This record gives sequence, structure tokens and C-alpha cells, in this order.
Amino acid sequence: MTILIENLTFDTIIGILETERVTPQKVIMDCVINYHYAQNVFINYVQVSDHIQNSLQKNNFLLIEEALQSLGTSLKKEFSSISTLSLTLRKPDILSNCTVGVQESFIF
Repeated sequence: MTILIENLTFDTIIGILETERVTPQKVIMDCVINYHYAQNVFINYVQVSDHIQNSLQKNNFLLIEEALQSLGTSLKKEFSSISTLSLTLRKPDILSNCTVGVQESFIF
């Protein structure tokens, strides 16, 4: 089974620039989770979305790469049935002519 969470948008402190350490900025998260579904054993996508947002807002990461690695570990710990995971974190307002971001894939 595959869960898709697309365009999860919220503000958080993330980045290495001085202004990024003080002023929350908009981020957009996409998440693709593959897991083994069994009758009445499923992953609640609302809990996944909340976990992602709470983790990023609580930890104030310096680098997107660090944020994605931490999220991969914590999501697997919280939702043990995850077999593969893809996370994409974008910062849409850093450059005026594009959206930038980082993607990480995990196989458990």
C-alpha cells in the first residue's frame, strides 16, 4: 500500500542564513510511504502529517538534509510497518525564480 502526502505546507525555522534562524519561512513537504497493509493494520496519514510538521517545527534544523535524515529515522520508529519512504522538502520563497529543495529516499 502507498500513502501520498503532497504539498504539506507550514512555517518553520530552517536554514543556515541569519534571517532563516530568526524568521519562520514557508516549507512544503511531500511524502511517499510504502508499507505492508493488513486487515485493520494501517498507517494513519493524519498522524504522519502531524509528526512531520511537529518534528520540523520543534527541532529548528540548520540543513534540509539533516531534517530529512531525522524525519526518516523518527517516522520509521513511530510507524514500524514502513518499508520504503521518500521525503521531499522544498523552500518556495528562497529564490524569486524557482523553488528549491532536497529529496531523500529510505529503504528499511
